[in-house]
Parts: sequence; C-alpha cells; structure tokens
Amino acid sequence: MARVKRGVVSHARHKKVLEKAKGFRGRRKNTIRIAKQSVERGLQFAYRDRRVRKRNFRALWIQRINAAARQQGLTYGNFMHGLRLANIELDRKVLAELAVNEEKGFKALVEQAKAALTKKSG
Repeated sequence: MARVKRGVVSHARHKKVLEKAKGFRGRRKNTIRIAKQSVERGLQFAYRDRRVRKRNFRALWIQRINAAARQQGLTYGNFMHGLRLANIELDRKVLAELAVNEEKGFKALVEQAKAALTKKSG
C-alpha cells in the first residue's frame, strides 16, 4: 500500500490561519499554535462586535436627536411621541442625519411633533 504524505494539507491549513494572524504582534503572528488561538478569539470578537456596533450607532443617533430636540424645547421622548402622533415614520438614523445636517428640516419636524402633542393634550 502506498504511503500517504499529508504535508500539503496541513501546510495549507496553517497558511490560512497565519494569513488571518497577519498584523498580530510577537509569536501570535508566526507560531501556529498561538496564532490559531488568537485568530479564533479575534473571530469571536468580530462576530460579537458586529452586533454591538448596531447598538452603539443606535445610541449615538438617539444622543444626536435628543440634543437637537432639546435645542428646540422638547425632550427626546416627547419628540418621538409627537412624531408618532403626527404619523411621521422616520427611523433614528435619518432623524439624526437631519438633526446634524438639515437644521431647518429638523425644526419643521419638531414643530409638527409639538402641534401633535398639543392637539392630543388640548
């Protein structure tokens, strides 16, 4: 029976891991055992942080909307509630963009939200 040499397969597998470990410091970039652990851990962080990034951006958008709404005399909660009452369906990403770049447009939305709030209470 012929002898099976497996160097090619393991070399290819090691090469894949070491490619992903490029840019790491110390032995993490060139020692397969340590590189494999570091790469696996890095991939776990990448998976987790793709979801965390979405949370962080939502929090940032809310802060921007809140700051802009407070300049117009409304809190974030009241502003969002007023938009809902006025049947204005814009997501937080768009509202934050308006708050930063289109102050007149955002002010118009605040006025509509205020009108809807006074209409409901009065």
